[in-house]
Amino acid sequence: MAHLSYEPLYVTYLVYFNRDRDYFECHEVLEELWLKLDRDPVYKGLLQVAVGLYHFRNGNYRGGHMMLDSAVHRLEHVPSQALGINMVKLVEEARVCARQLAEAVMTGTKELQHQPPVYRDLTIEIVEPGLRRVVEKASSSIPVNIPQQRGPRRGEKHEQRQQALEASIRRRQAAGGSGSVSAETKDAP
Repeated sequence: MAHLSYEPLYVTYLVYFNRDRDYFECHEVLEELWLKLDRDPVYKGLLQVAVGLYHFRNGNYRGGHMMLDSAVHRLEHVPSQALGINMVKLVEEARVCARQLAEAVMTGTKELQHQPPVYRDLTIEIVEPGLRRVVEKASSSIPVNIPQQRGPRRGEKHEQRQQALEASIRRRQAAGGSGSVSAETKDAP
């Protein structure tokens, strides 16, 4: 049996990304992890995908393009199944969105008012079975985020999540754990 660990904030990011399509919350939770992990560039790329989609959905096409393009450049050389997800698929879909937004921005404001680019949500494909189980389990305990926040402001929800996360880490550390969410998977033959 292999013992794999996943950061709780990463798991929460995946729930908000795939289940709720709440890219603002994705940014909030993954930024905490990114800072905790000394600004790891892979997490920054994942953060930028969420921020880019947030901007795209809210009509900030230039901001969406900048974030998605930066995410693509940051993630395109990451191993194909890094962090238990299909990184190649995510990068390619982010690249398509970035190109679409680049073309839209170059057409000009007047044309954008008549024919804005077509927005679509992305899904992060979880390829590692242990991560899939952890995300499914976490999904049932993370409240659905409706209505979604449409602007930057940290409030009571952020504070509650931070307190719950800290309490969870303290409990795991007291029990001898590392502070990460764990899953057990069978070793491949």
